[in-house]
Order: sequence, then C-alpha cells, then structure tokens
Amino acid sequence: MLQTTMTKLFLLLAFSLLFSGCINKHGISAKYYSDCKEYYDLQGYYHNECGDDDIMTYKEMGDKFKRKKKVDKGNVY
Repeated sequence: MLQTTMTKLFLLLAFSLLFSGCINKHGISAKYYSDCKEYYDLQGYYHNECGDDDIMTYKEMGDKFKRKKKVDKGNVY
C-alpha cells in the first residue's frame, strides 16, 4: 500500500517537473516573459515582435484542434 502510494507520488512529481511550461500572453514557452524586439522603422511606425521563443502559440493550439474538412474528390469513374 505504501509502496504504490510512493510510486504514484513520484510519478506525479516527475511528470509535473518534466512537462512544466510557462503560460504567458502569447502561448506556452520555457520563460514567463518573452524576449520582445521593439523598434521604429524609417517611416516612424512602432513595431513589437514577440513570441519567437514560444513552444506553442494559442493560434497553433487552435489549429491543431480544428477538424479538417473532407475534400470532395468529385465523381471519378
């Protein structure tokens, strides 16, 4: 009884440490704060590029869970 409880506790702890990631406003990454590149171009427009170091973004997560539409091949005889 005690051995199975310790085994379950060890597995739970191992999985929580191995599969931990930080959830920030861009997606899931290894860091909580993303390194952002902020700059102005020659016309004076402000640009902010963030999320390049993310493991998976929210857009990619949504694309993975969408069902693919079946492609109709038409009437082929």
